[in-house]
Amino acid sequence: MASHQLVAVRFEVFGKVQKVFFRKHTQQEAQHLGLHGWVENTPQGTVHGEMQGPLDKVRQMKAWLETKGSPQSRIDRAVFSEEAPIQAFTFPAFDIRRKQH
Repeated sequence: MASHQLVAVRFEVFGKVQKVFFRKHTQQEAQHLGLHGWVENTPQGTVHGEMQGPLDKVRQMKAWLETKGSPQSRIDRAVFSEEAPIQAFTFPAFDIRRKQH
């Protein structure tokens, strides 16, 4: 798969990732890499989302989600779906989603 091939990957990050600005930092890193998608908190205390972009940039983001995160976060593990080829972005940007109550 060529590095300029667009792929989509879903992710979920476990650890201390809520109330530590994890979503904000994830959005900033994704925008820096030129990725599209979304991130949100889950009721289970994890953060999940989807990212789309060139394969090499998606892999950089995966490494960031597994090892870095926000300054106050503690990442226990990150789980990723298969890298699925896509023809075009299906999200206009990389957004933080907030659950509707």
